[in-house]
Amino acid sequence: MSVVEAYEPDRSLKGKLRRRLVRLAHRRPARVDLGRPMVTFSFDDAPVTAAETGAAILEQRGLKGTFFFAAGLADRQGPMGLFAGEAEARRLAGAGHEIACHTFSHLDCGQADGPGTVADVTRNAEALARWKTPAAETFAYPYGDVSGPAKAALASRYRLLRALHHGLVEDGTDLNQAPAVGVEGPDGEATARRWLRAAAERKAWLILYTHDVADPPSAWGCTPGALARLADEALALGFEVVTAAEGARRVGG
Repeated sequence: MSVVEAYEPDRSLKGKLRRRLVRLAHRRPARVDLGRPMVTFSFDDAPVTAAETGAAILEQRGLKGTFFFAAGLADRQGPMGLFAGEAEARRLAGAGHEIACHTFSHLDCGQADGPGTVADVTRNAEALARWKTPAAETFAYPYGDVSGPAKAALASRYRLLRALHHGLVEDGTDLNQAPAVGVEGPDGEATARRWLRAAAERKAWLILYTHDVADPPSAWGCTPGALARLADEALALGFEVVTAAEGARRVGG
């Protein structure tokens, strides 16, 4: 079994400036007027622990999540444990969860041009189609990064293109580079709870993401207890829990 090595995206000053500039281009503003706040629980790369433990925590509460699959990682070992594959994706889809799109190879869209990104995304969509899961409506940029040409090339393919910078989906938010809040690291749960309260006050849409759901988790994941507590708090605060696709339909204009 091949092993996926950890990758560090561009953290240089040039990379940071590029990320800020790209957020100003190729925008698709959301139209948000919600009667109650929304929250999405999403899982990047779909480690097996997310597909099993994470999904079970949501299902126990009658909730559905969004799983961003990079089919090229399927059934391989990585820094978050074993990645899920076709069998897990089909079970998740059958249970009503959203199977969403990453790039096939977990390509860094911030380092890739438009044609290269489209080719890798198309390969992933074709792989998911072979798994007989519903056509993906939403996409997440691996590492949260994207170049201008790649963002422009993907803009018409999905209802939502999700990044990793913190924020809420409110009126005018760019759906081609939507914010999200990570439940990862020592402060992940506390950070997510602060954003939950902000979204509740502003009747906005909050997209949460993590990777593995394990005890102990990787640096990119969370514990089962943290996920359960956040789901319970969202319900207690009156949130509607939606998949990324359902949320995007509501605010897509």
